[in-house]
Amino acid sequence: MNHRRVILLVLDSLGIGELPDAAAYGDTGSDTLGNIARRRPLRIPNLVALGIANIRPLAGLAPPPAPLAAFGRCATASPGKDTTTGHWEMAGIHLERPFPTYPGGFPLEIIAEFQRRTGRQTLGNYPASGTAIIQELGQEHLRTGRPIVYTSADSVFQIAAHEQVIPLEELYLMCRVAREILRGPHEVGRVIARPFVGAPGAFVRDSANRHDYAVAPPPGMLLDRLAGAGVFVLAVGKIFDIYLGRGIRGHAQSRNNAEGMAETLGALASVPEGLVFTNLVDFDMLYGHRNDVEGYAAALEVVDAWLPDLLGRLRSDDLLIVTADHGNDPTTPSTDHSREYVPLLAYGPRTRRGADLGTRATLADIGQSVAANFGIQLQKGTSFLEAILCDDL
Repeated sequence: MNHRRVILLVLDSLGIGELPDAAAYGDTGSDTLGNIARRRPLRIPNLVALGIANIRPLAGLAPPPAPLAAFGRCATASPGKDTTTGHWEMAGIHLERPFPTYPGGFPLEIIAEFQRRTGRQTLGNYPASGTAIIQELGQEHLRTGRPIVYTSADSVFQIAAHEQVIPLEELYLMCRVAREILRGPHEVGRVIARPFVGAPGAFVRDSANRHDYAVAPPPGMLLDRLAGAGVFVLAVGKIFDIYLGRGIRGHAQSRNNAEGMAETLGALASVPEGLVFTNLVDFDMLYGHRNDVEGYAAALEVVDAWLPDLLGRLRSDDLLIVTADHGNDPTTPSTDHSREYVPLLAYGPRTRRGADLGTRATLADIGQSVAANFGIQLQKGTSFLEAILCDDL
């Protein structure tokens, strides 16, 4: 074991430039970090010091001659550009085909079976922003008791319901029913419970009671292998739901970046060895999908200002890996995820500063590197662990 503890930090949707096949996904010109930097000055000195501007030129951000971290970028080898695809590939899973999406809504036979099994008619059944659709249909939902079913550009079946109309346990049961129905060609990546509260004109989503029902990952992925080797894994944020809790022995819920950052620092105090796997969700959930450039930039600056606290708590045998799962460029007309490279930064007292890791062919290189650190191996990916270790180790 080279590092007793690895912290894998996913800045959800922080892409760093379009992939060669971006046009096939309608994402020509997408460049989440690059376009934000061009749109307004970014104050992210700690990410710059680590080497994020060494990966590729970024407007207004001068790359240091001696970055603190090893740096590079990862392509997504699997088809698709969603949360499940990115995180699964990070854990060593390559998809053969993308999860299905429904730009015209779900087939009538799916909705009919859902209504039959839940005993409730539905509203919606079209792609929409979650915050917008509850304002559009929330009053009708209060009047009729019908749950709001909707999707997005992602592979998701989402069910919104007011907590005073449909109790949480019934909403969760509906989601489990939908998960059972959505199999075979209609096996979406996630079914999501979207409870909300409030009055007409002022409905608010209850993110604390959101729950995701993901597709089960194939066996043998990173967290399975770590569990088999007795490695402790603590998940922060939606990581637990993405992997259905597989291989995860500790779980800290977080509703936003602030809670995710706090829980990650708490994990450093309570988890002496193993993997701390964190997703900071606000970039994607609050800003990318709403084309909020200023919000995205400001959130990135908040995380950057928090980084010294994180770095200051790392031990001599820790490894921090910072990356993303896909892009979500808030400067383009689309509110969908974008098919982009993601940044890769690897830092720790035992890592080689300024090592250029180049362009990695797959996000699975991250999982393979974590696996190699703990003495195991995945079927996919090439480890960069040896490239970042100091010569005297």
